[in-house]
Amino acid sequence: MGQENKTQTWVREFILLGLSSDWKMQVFLFVLFLTMYLVTLVGNVLILLLIRLDSRLHNPMYFFLSILSFVDLCYSNSFAPQMLAHLLSARKSIPFYSCVLQLYISLALGGSEFFLLGAMAYDRYVAVCHPLHYTVIMHGQLCLGLAAGCLVVGFANSLMETIITFRLPLCHNVINHFACETLAVLRLACVDVSFNKVMVAISGFLVIMLPCFLVLFSYVRIVAAILNIRSAQGRSKAFGTCASHLTVVCMCFGATIFTYLGPRSASSEEKEKMVALFYALVAPMLNPMIYSLRNKKVMAALQKVLEKF
Repeated sequence: MGQENKTQTWVREFILLGLSSDWKMQVFLFVLFLTMYLVTLVGNVLILLLIRLDSRLHNPMYFFLSILSFVDLCYSNSFAPQMLAHLLSARKSIPFYSCVLQLYISLALGGSEFFLLGAMAYDRYVAVCHPLHYTVIMHGQLCLGLAAGCLVVGFANSLMETIITFRLPLCHNVINHFACETLAVLRLACVDVSFNKVMVAISGFLVIMLPCFLVLFSYVRIVAAILNIRSAQGRSKAFGTCASHLTVVCMCFGATIFTYLGPRSASSEEKEKMVALFYALVAPMLNPMIYSLRNKKVMAALQKVLEKF
């Protein structure tokens, strides 16, 4: 009974080890991450406002981009504020139920983003391979259905993974991470977690590889269609409509596949921290830049809004 009470006391909160124990490094990271977080907020909110205000951006491509920006905003907010507060705190603790919620929200939004990138690849496939039927195929109901389906799949997968993770008995409450992340929490378990690791692997395959296969299929067809275009200007214009999305896809899928589907090593825990940091701050910060700087319509919409003010 004493041991049981002790265990219940332990899981009232978790202690996060964070990224560094050196105070000067923590202050440096706080300034760096705060800057990145503010750029993320400004960039994604600006994308949402431009798409809302400019009628030239009211089409399927920018609808999916607005959903992506919203997901990036929420994903970054599920990590960044707590991480910034902990960088200036001596005791980096998080209540048990806050940890559960953070893991659930981050997994759900991360999974939804991968499926959104797959849906955006399909949108680009239709735009390049069936340009005359684009507005008929990518009608409003289909776009809403695809976006809703991406979110439903992401949140359903996250619910399953969160439940089987936090049903495990835990031996201690110190997490070697800056946030509540599945594999980091599994290391606290007092029992064999082979089943959980198998489920995480299956979940990772479905959430990462299925959208990845859809992206690959779409771009194989896109490249084939582009090569059949006779004029160099036409090929350049067709590729230009996909360049921003392809850049984001390579960045997001590449980082995850390299980290989670690559060989395990002694430095795996540090790699997990880096990929979580990448998706919490780096990717949400870069996505608006990639889509705006490489997109003439977005830049024109920005110029129009600036002229009004």
